[in-house]
Amino acid sequence: MRDPKAALPLKGVTAPMSGAATGPAVVNSAPAVEIQDPPVAGPLDVRAVFDAHFEFVWRSLRRLGVRESDVDDAVQEVFVVVHRKRDEFQGRSRLSTWLYGICFRVASDYHRRAHVRREQPTDEPIESSTTADVALDPEQRAHSAEARALLEEALDGMDLEKRVVFVQYEIDELSAEEIAARINIPVGTVYSRLKAARVAFDKSVARIRARLAQHATGGAR
Repeated sequence: MRDPKAALPLKGVTAPMSGAATGPAVVNSAPAVEIQDPPVAGPLDVRAVFDAHFEFVWRSLRRLGVRESDVDDAVQEVFVVVHRKRDEFQGRSRLSTWLYGICFRVASDYHRRAHVRREQPTDEPIESSTTADVALDPEQRAHSAEARALLEEALDGMDLEKRVVFVQYEIDELSAEEIAARINIPVGTVYSRLKAARVAFDKSVARIRARLAQHATGGAR
């Protein structure tokens, strides 16, 4: 884990291989794309915003827990809101900060709907296969995919407020000040949520590991 006062990013989590209790693996997760915002003069050009920030919105929604099978619909929801509120953006904050706030609200609505549907978690990773994965041999790729699935399942156990701080700090490598500006909360609240998220994450990973180890032991009998 990153020390809140240090610049060391979380590079990944270790997942057990099938039939084993432990094993090394790294989750490859590139920082979210940040694009320099052009000067704002009049209402936003929604098409230009879509072309420039689609990847940022897509990745933000995935990291906020929107399933890959649903993310295209969620992206559309975000840009519908952008179109509806395009006159409200006056350039007082970064455009990416404004967009992230919309992503957060859309993801919150998504999770509420999923809870009502009693939607079950799947093994979808946070990101699709990366270039680094392609260079790995089959055993290494399987191990990497298992680690991503472990990370995703652990994150699914967090409420969205903790998850958004944890992901932005540990994976996107943003500072507490940047996170506070993005989601409009005090810096102290960022640190308190990060602390709680780390505890929840560690407990969730330990629980998942115990379950996998039990399954591996049972399968060996």
